[in-house]
Amino acid sequence: MVKKKVYIVPHSHWDREWYFTIEDSNVLLSENIPYLMDVLEKDNEFKSYVFDGQLSVVEEFLKVCPEEKERLKNHIKEGRIIVGPWYTQTDSLLVNKESIIRNLLYGTRIGEEIGNTMKVGYLPDIFGQNMYLPSIFKEFKIDYTIFQRGVYTDSLKNDLNFIWESPDGSITKANNMFLGYGPGKFLASDDEYIKDKLIPMLKKLSGLNKSTNNILLPSGGDQVLVNKKLPKIVKELNEKIDDYEFVLSDYESFIEETWKDNNFENKISGDLIACEKSRIHSTIRSQRYDIKRLNTLVENKILYILEPLAVIGKVNGLKYPQKWIDIMWKLMFDVHAHDSIGGCNSDDTNKDIINRLTKVERILDGLINLIKKKITCAVEEKLGKENILVVFNLKPNNKGQNFESVIFTKKNIFQIATLKGDKVQFDVIDQKYLSGGKKVVVTSEGEKEIELEGYYRTKINFDLDSIPSFGYTTLEIKEKETEINSLKVCEDKFIDNKKYKISFENGKIKLHNKEDNRIINDLIAFEDAGDAGDSYDFSPLKGDIPILSKESLVISIEKGNKVQKMIVKNEINLPSDLKDREINKKTDIFEIITYIELRENENFVRVKHDICNNIKDHRVRVLFNTSMNELKHSYSDEGFSVIKRDNLNIHMKKWREKGFKEAPVSIYPLENFVALTDEKTTFSVMTKGIKEYEVLSEKTLALTLFRGVGVLGKDNLQWRPGRASGINNKVVYTPDAEMIKDLTFEYAIYFKQENLSPCNLFKVTENYLEHYETYQRQKLNTFEERLERFEIPLDCKCIEENYSMFSIDNESVFVSSIKDSWQKDGVIVRVFNPQDKEESFSIKSEKFKDIVLCNLYEDEKEVSKGNVSIGAKGYVTLKLKY
Repeated sequence: MVKKKVYIVPHSHWDREWYFTIEDSNVLLSENIPYLMDVLEKDNEFKSYVFDGQLSVVEEFLKVCPEEKERLKNHIKEGRIIVGPWYTQTDSLLVNKESIIRNLLYGTRIGEEIGNTMKVGYLPDIFGQNMYLPSIFKEFKIDYTIFQRGVYTDSLKNDLNFIWESPDGSITKANNMFLGYGPGKFLASDDEYIKDKLIPMLKKLSGLNKSTNNILLPSGGDQVLVNKKLPKIVKELNEKIDDYEFVLSDYESFIEETWKDNNFENKISGDLIACEKSRIHSTIRSQRYDIKRLNTLVENKILYILEPLAVIGKVNGLKYPQKWIDIMWKLMFDVHAHDSIGGCNSDDTNKDIINRLTKVERILDGLINLIKKKITCAVEEKLGKENILVVFNLKPNNKGQNFESVIFTKKNIFQIATLKGDKVQFDVIDQKYLSGGKKVVVTSEGEKEIELEGYYRTKINFDLDSIPSFGYTTLEIKEKETEINSLKVCEDKFIDNKKYKISFENGKIKLHNKEDNRIINDLIAFEDAGDAGDSYDFSPLKGDIPILSKESLVISIEKGNKVQKMIVKNEINLPSDLKDREINKKTDIFEIITYIELRENENFVRVKHDICNNIKDHRVRVLFNTSMNELKHSYSDEGFSVIKRDNLNIHMKKWREKGFKEAPVSIYPLENFVALTDEKTTFSVMTKGIKEYEVLSEKTLALTLFRGVGVLGKDNLQWRPGRASGINNKVVYTPDAEMIKDLTFEYAIYFKQENLSPCNLFKVTENYLEHYETYQRQKLNTFEERLERFEIPLDCKCIEENYSMFSIDNESVFVSSIKDSWQKDGVIVRVFNPQDKEESFSIKSEKFKDIVLCNLYEDEKEVSKGNVSIGAKGYVTLKLKY
């Protein structure tokens, strides 16, 4: 009889923060890592220890204990302390696809610099797996994946080892930790433990490994101290048990040896969000919405504004702010750890997360301010003209688009024109007269205050027919007598542009697509439901009937030539908390202010909701009537393409009988958009930080705005039986998570008579997310942007007034990233194709000599010889050589 080989992997799962703070975690690190090194140095039988596959623990430890650097590096080089490939254990369904890639880029690069990085995509505890992880791992030369959550037992077909495939056809060799990352946490060699715990676990795992005799038994847990007795325990287990051979090992050795002599043929594709044997916490994506929104805004600003703007600056002689960018990404990686971005933390920890993101946003704003100011001043110097407005287009094509900008002038009327003298039409959205303040002047008689002349701050909306791709154009502001168009309040009950008409009839909002003559009556309603859950999961209150608000009241309608706006209000009588909801006591007024905006030439409707939340223990959703019936599937973006999902999970009928860890509700994540189609019409919503949706009654799309609860964990929820998630032997109250605060929600609606087109959905999303910046060179206001009032070196000299760095000649492909290369020898451009067919494109530029194909690690593969092809649902990484 062939013995089963049990690979015991000592490890610690190291949460960066949770019900404790990151400072608590780092203090613990300073104790545990030296102790670990002591244990390894005293016992050569203790071959290795896995420190959770993340580099951040190394950097945090060395900040406090720099004297331990060489000692720790030697252990990592020798493979005795195993770290990487991640910088932090990121959530893969709540962050931008580029954030996942950057996390691995920093983790693998820093790991190699330190000495070594684990060649396994290790995911012990995140709440679901992004469908592009196999492809991303492959691009980092990582062939294997080990993870816990998200796969159905039936899909495994009695093999815990299988092939996991991405939408682009890339694969990884995967292993599912069926019993989680801690089955061997309390490994012992006494007879009682062997009989009652170890042997039953090994039999269970043996039955799920039909094609191999190798069994993985992770031996660790959350923030655990290394068990120095493990070599002795393993030796005693081998002496006592005949059917199994026990070895102290690591994840790389286990999976390489397991796949070396076996051909596992079972293939699984798509994202992995099954909750049969591990909790996925589907509704955690609406927990602490304020964190999700701020993180999305910060991600978008660094990826779509700062990095491409900094590349334009570098090509024109400015220093690329790499050190600052490193600082910001590492702060964000801490936020992206699964508990952190999930918001399932103590209030102290969530405050730290918000503070971290706020710090990143301040750095971002400062860097953006400086770069665009330096470029604009250089243009001003070349032109010899004052009062110019430079508009930066950070997209790869020169198609016209809509812009907003703030203009400062002495007069309340002015013109904007191109340098050729062509007038630029604009609408005044808002205008205020500001005091000039006082200036202190030092004279022979001492300091004197001089009153400065006041001026006007004007927010405008304008569009340009074309604008240089990945570049900028220069406009001139002329203060002269002229007519300007301002938004005017009117008595109409509608707003419209060339594409849409939004009308208000009998308390309801109607959407009319003028091009297709398609109409949706009763477009928007709001649903409020009691939430008897915790920070991890929404839980319906038993017997609760959701309260609907279907009728609105118009507050105002304003119209201009470029922009039209409608403001409406909904008021709902609600219970103040769960106790009042249980007795149906509705004494509090809950108010939602909705702003609907149409801009000239845009093919989507902008919507914003402002809520001053005064209610506890509830979930608020906006319900969209899509006007379509019998919809069985939804579509949302995930990674580089669109994922198709069932609107009703077939496992819902008998999930309790089958022993699921939680109800497999059809509540899903989205990265930026969700769409429904009946193959004739598409209805889609693009969001800024809203991350959760559900399709109801075959035609209603529910977008979760937020949920508010005041406790970290509870036992026996309606959709989640059994123990509380997370820490289950102490109640941690989180009053801040009730979200009693001002909240803003933003999204756009796209409604068109067409079958679903991933290309069109990504185009609309790209336009909605606004890849542009503007900067006016003026001397009136120095406080609009925080660094404006300080002197800086203007080290960008006499550059062109109109500039394009490069363009891409195919509008069916999209840029997800443009940044300086890791090696500082070129510009990295990542281009993706979300469609089901191959696309090709070429890059037009006079600024770069070679275009080189790279992987995500930014290793060069080959020089491009003209057109670049991208496979269906695939992506390519290019280096444009300086």
